[in-house]
Amino acid sequence: MNLVRTGLLLAALTGLFLAVGYALGGGQGAVIALVAALGMNLFAYWNSATMVLRMHGAREVTAASAPDLFALVGGLARRAGLPMPKVYVIDGPQPNAFATGRDPANAAVACTTGILQSLSREELAGVLAHELAHVKNRDTLTMTIAASIAGAVGFLANFAFFFGGTSDERPNPLALILVMVLAPVSATLIQLGISRTREYEADALGAEICGQPRWLASALHKIEALAERRALPSAERNPATAPLFIVNPLHGGGVGGLFRTHPPTEERIRRLLAMTPGAPPPRPAPPGGRVRHGSVPDAGGRRDGFRIADRRPRRRAPP
Repeated sequence: MNLVRTGLLLAALTGLFLAVGYALGGGQGAVIALVAALGMNLFAYWNSATMVLRMHGAREVTAASAPDLFALVGGLARRAGLPMPKVYVIDGPQPNAFATGRDPANAAVACTTGILQSLSREELAGVLAHELAHVKNRDTLTMTIAASIAGAVGFLANFAFFFGGTSDERPNPLALILVMVLAPVSATLIQLGISRTREYEADALGAEICGQPRWLASALHKIEALAERRALPSAERNPATAPLFIVNPLHGGGVGGLFRTHPPTEERIRRLLAMTPGAPPPRPAPPGGRVRHGSVPDAGGRRDGFRIADRRPRRRAPP
């Protein structure tokens, strides 16, 4: 059902792009918009990962530069039955992450330095498992194409008055104003509908991949609180990419939650905890022993193919 709904929302987004083209240039404008939409979809299919990562200034890390983070992603990818994705780091204090790529064989996972510094290893595993779930469900391609079309609708509407020739050839000024105001709003609502549809499924599958729903629930609890106080400049410059992130990276809310890029975090946490009956609400992990780029702390045994940090103080044996 969610797959059908996502397809209908993508069709609506493309239809909106064609409608904007028609409003600006009549039948010829609609044809041009159709060609542009097809071209954007093709471009997004082949270049979605590179395009989005470049927007956020992400830099690739390797097993040599970030061995523990790389190993953590690799262990989760094996559990999910996925090829090893490329791993990127984005400089920014806000804890957040996203996945992109046209298919599992060409996927990439990106983490901000803020999330590496703020979450425990278990919480980070829950977040990465969520992103790999998007890869496994092929949501990354869908959401990136949606972001490219929504961004193009906004661009087209903002420059509406530059289209056309003489004043007689231009569309009605009132129609142009309506297009400039309503088209970007409509595109955003459709795009957010696609994002919300996919997040619940990625949460559930991510919990299965890491084997611990509470890890992701605790991470969401902490990320939501910290993201409200810390900005991510690259996301503010590229708001169309906001639905790709695990939580909304943008500051400023909408009316009645209408413009939320994600489902309510409280509801996501409730559903995750329902997968482990009897579990109390998550509490933020202790601040000590944070996960850092290039040096994920590791002092415990192994569980599910990757090491889990043990941050309890060790007692020295009596002399």
